Amino acid sequence: MDDKQLRKSVEQQIKRMQRAEKERPTLLAQSIFMGTLSLLFVLPVIIGAYLGNWLDDKAESYSILWTIGLIVVGLIIGMVNVYLYVREHH
Repeated sequence: MDDKQLRKSVEQQIKRMQRAEKERPTLLAQSIFMGTLSLLFVLPVIIGAYLGNWLDDKAESYSILWTIGLIVVGLIIGMVNVYLYVREHH
């Protein structure tokens, strides 16, 4: 490898490293991403728990079937939300 080829190779690597540094996500961007993921997962679970509790209160006998069932549905919806969001943004 002669001097010109070596210089060109090093310059290409430097440009690639600079481009990678510019495209690296910041701490704020990572925090926003993680916050969004947590909301996408937690909100369906909370909504399911409240809705299930409300339905169980409307039932004549003591029951937690709606609460547990809708929490499970919320977990499934939350996992699907996170999967779709990560697949779309990465």
